[in-house]
Amino acid sequence: MSRVIAIANQKGGVGKTAVAVNLPVFLTAFGKKVLLVDTDPQANATFSLGINPRELGASLYEALLGQISPREIIKRTQFLAFDIMPTSHNLAGANIELVNMQYREFKLKEVIDMVKDDYDFVLIDCPPSLGILTLNALVAADEVLIPVQSEYLAMEGLGQLISNIKLINENLERNIKILGALLTMYVRKNKVSQKIAKDLRRTFPGYVFDTVIPRTVSLSESPIYGRTILRHSPNSRAVHAFRELAREIIYNSKGENNLKASAKKDA
Repeated sequence: MSRVIAIANQKGGVGKTAVAVNLPVFLTAFGKKVLLVDTDPQANATFSLGINPRELGASLYEALLGQISPREIIKRTQFLAFDIMPTSHNLAGANIELVNMQYREFKLKEVIDMVKDDYDFVLIDCPPSLGILTLNALVAADEVLIPVQSEYLAMEGLGQLISNIKLINENLERNIKILGALLTMYVRKNKVSQKIAKDLRRTFPGYVFDTVIPRTVSLSESPIYGRTILRHSPNSRAVHAFRELAREIIYNSKGENNLKASAKKDA
């Protein structure tokens, strides 16, 4: 059974796309086949893998509108068993065009359902908002991974996202689970990072990954070259972190946790 995981946080600048682009590489190292779906009109995940969004003949936008088969837009990456369903800046128009469609919240799920059986994992890189595209991504997902920046105000909106997932489950008959919150941009000797980690684990016990993604220059600059962190800086501390994150997701999934417990903590 394929696992569909949305990587979401309504707050921007939390390292969401870095996780979406690099995690699949290490999942494939464990023998898994992975598809990344870029649902952000900024197309940062697409660009980060060396694909120019402006040169795409067709992308997720056309697939969402039913103009093309999803399989026709999937592209291989530099890594065996890691594919991407890229997007272009045209996807911004879907925010308007989806509004009046019947079952508009399920359009991305319909697209992913056509291809997900070809993969062990389908990861969805979400926009930094709670608009119609993010709603589609959450509805399509079985689980949600929430990157949380290791800085003040990091937990702003986290409780709201969890509440929205609960509302989706109740009103759209889904059973989305919280896979876990992931601390990103972590500086081990920084007192703020240490405090955020402590507060997050105290507020959401059982929902925070043991792995943390460190703040590194190489991780920030790798998208400029259209490379993953493994290709750009194979000896980076981030490489070890993503390998451990992949291991944790496969062998020690937080997805067994009960969403109601999290919502109760938020309340």
